[in-house]
Amino acid sequence: MDAIFNLADFLEPVNPHQISEDEGYLNGQIGKSITVYHEELPDIEEYPVVLLGCAETRGAGYKTADNDSPNAVRKAFYKLFYWHTEIKIADLGNVKTGATLNDSYAALRTVTHELINAGKTVIIIGGTHDLSLAQYQCYSLDKKYIDAVCVDSRIDLNIDSVLRADNFLMEMLTTEPNYLKHYNHIAFQSYFVHPHMLETMDKLRFDCFRVGRVKEDIEEMEPVIRNSSMISFDIAAIANAFAPANRVSPNGLNGEEACTLMKYAGLSSFVNTLGIYGYDTKQDIGELTALQIAQMIWYFIDGRYKSLTEARLSDREYFNEFHLAFTEVETTFLQSKKTGRWWMKLPDETFIPCSYNDYLIARNNDIPERWLRAQERS
Repeated sequence: MDAIFNLADFLEPVNPHQISEDEGYLNGQIGKSITVYHEELPDIEEYPVVLLGCAETRGAGYKTADNDSPNAVRKAFYKLFYWHTEIKIADLGNVKTGATLNDSYAALRTVTHELINAGKTVIIIGGTHDLSLAQYQCYSLDKKYIDAVCVDSRIDLNIDSVLRADNFLMEMLTTEPNYLKHYNHIAFQSYFVHPHMLETMDKLRFDCFRVGRVKEDIEEMEPVIRNSSMISFDIAAIANAFAPANRVSPNGLNGEEACTLMKYAGLSSFVNTLGIYGYDTKQDIGELTALQIAQMIWYFIDGRYKSLTEARLSDREYFNEFHLAFTEVETTFLQSKKTGRWWMKLPDETFIPCSYNDYLIARNNDIPERWLRAQERS
C-alpha cells in the first residue's frame, strides 16, 4: 500500500469551507461518516469505495478547469443520509489539473490505476466526457481485457471535430493493442447519431441501445452492465428537466432511470471504476444537477451493498436451475435465489448475464438475441 501515499503528489485536498454548511451535518448523513482528505491523505486500507474529483474540461474546449463542479456534487452528496455504513467511503479530493490536457489524463490514469490495483472501487466526478479515455487506460496499463459501458445521448466518434470530448471513443475503441473485450453504449438518441456510425458499431460487434428501448424496459440493461469493469456516464443522457446543466437535449433518461442504471452498476461485482462526467456548475439551476449526480452515487452504493449478498455461480445451492432446449440447442439458465438475477450457459460452457425475458424467449423455442450476439463475438 506504500504506493497509495505517493498519490498525494497528484491530488489536491478538499477545502472544507467549500463544501460544508455552517451548521454542520446531522447524525446519519454521509458528511458525518465519510473520511475526507483535508490535510493528510487518509490510510485507505479499510475503505472499499473511493471518491475522486477531476475538474479537467479542456477536452470540451474550455480554457480553464471547472474546479467548482466536484465540490458542488460533494456538497449535495454529503447531505444525503447513509443507509449502508458497512461500506466505508473515502474522499481523496481532486486530481491536480496538468499543464496540458494529456498531463491531466496521465494524472487521472495514474491515480485510478493505483487505486483499483489496491482493490478499490473508484467513483470519478466532474470534468468532461473525454476523461473516459484516461479511465479506460488505467486497465490497458495492465493489459487487462474488460467490458465497458458508456451512457450518453451521443456516440463520441466525430473525427471531424478538434475537441477530444467529441471523438475520444475513436481512440478508446480502435487503438492497438486494444483491451476492450466488449463495449455497450446505452441511451443514445437517434437524431444525434449518424446511421453509418451504428453500422460501424455493429460490425465491431458492439451493442448500442437507443434511449427509447432503455425506457421501455430498463431491467434489460442490468445484464448489459453486469460484466463491465468500467462505467462512463455523461449527464447529457439525462433530460434537461431532470439535469438542468445538460444543455445538449431536452429529452433523455429521467432522474429515476439514471439512478436505476447506477444501482445496476453497483450490483455488478466487476465494476471498479465509475465516471460521471459533463457537469458544469455554471449551467446548473439551483444545484439540481449536482443533487441528481449525488443521488446517482447514492444508488451505486446501494447496489454495491446488495451485491455483497450474491453467491458465486459455482455455489449452485443458491440458484434455481432450469434445463431446456431451444432450436435443438441444450442449455441451462440459472436464477439467483438471493438477488433474482439470471445467467444462461453458452455452448462453450460459460455463463453470461441475461434476463428473465431471455429465459421466456428460450422456453418458447426461440433464440434470445443476447445469446446470438454472444456467439457472434466468441
